[in-house]
Amino acid sequence: MKLSIIVPVYNTEKYLSKCLDSLILPKSGETWDYEIIVVNDGSTDSSRSIMADYERRFPGLVRPLDTPNGGLGHARNVGMAAAEGEYLLFVDSDDWLAPGAMEEILKAVEEPFDVGIFDFVHVDEAGRELAAFSGCDREGTFTLAQHPGLLHCPLNSCNKIWRRSLFADHGFRFPVRLWYEDVATSPNLYLNAKAIRYFPRPWYCYLQRVGSITNTRSADRNLEMITAFDMVLDYYRAQGEFDRYHEELEYMAFYHAYLTSITRVNLIDPASGIQDRLLDNFVTKFPSYRGNRYYLAAPQKYKLLDRLMRKRQWRAVNLLMTANKKLKGR
Repeated sequence: MKLSIIVPVYNTEKYLSKCLDSLILPKSGETWDYEIIVVNDGSTDSSRSIMADYERRFPGLVRPLDTPNGGLGHARNVGMAAAEGEYLLFVDSDDWLAPGAMEEILKAVEEPFDVGIFDFVHVDEAGRELAAFSGCDREGTFTLAQHPGLLHCPLNSCNKIWRRSLFADHGFRFPVRLWYEDVATSPNLYLNAKAIRYFPRPWYCYLQRVGSITNTRSADRNLEMITAFDMVLDYYRAQGEFDRYHEELEYMAFYHAYLTSITRVNLIDPASGIQDRLLDNFVTKFPSYRGNRYYLAAPQKYKLLDRLMRKRQWRAVNLLMTANKKLKGR
């Protein structure tokens, strides 16, 4: 079997059918050439009955599993343990694939690679496109050593096709009950991939809804970005690769663990002390980041935010980010 699609499910009855419908192709011959593993992560709504209905309608294709609630990373790990495909595709149960994407993905996995990266779009609940994102900034097939700037491309797991052995051979699993589990995992997988390939196609539709991690008002959980980055930094050090990728890791931390995390917290509560903790953690780990070549080439708006943050002018940061959101119509 070429492909296992893993769909973690937790109380997404409103979206689950649309997700699964986007993954199902007409049966070819006597057997399916891929599988859909739907992992019920302790749902308390009607998600489990929807899963059972799809299993009944598509036997041999849709395979439900049940596990006590353990979070997204745990559910993905349960699905991986049961997967039989050569490749893995992770699809969150409130998202879906674009029309025609499944056919193209099944064709893509006929070519050998360890990581396949593709584009994605943000959509609203009506399916309207809000923004489009490129998954990578380099064409063709390459390794991390050949293109270390990959660490600055989106780290999402869901816009990737992963060779299953990349997880199994190196003992990788998603961290459990940790926000930003993709940040903690994707960079480490890249380091072990011998062939990374970019498919410039917008295959994934990522729903922006109230209550998602990116939209949540739980400011304190942004501190888990520190844990996620520590996992990456520790792994690169253990592999003897920290110095080689120091500038890439430093700028990655600047963007995710410092700039983005602080602005996210700031928009929730500009008086939050969490901003100071994120700032202190980053500057302690990377005191010379302003000499980083990626920082020097960064947009001026990043440097302006950096100056305000270093001076702890949190109200000014809030005014700037609020104005920016209004300009974008968000």
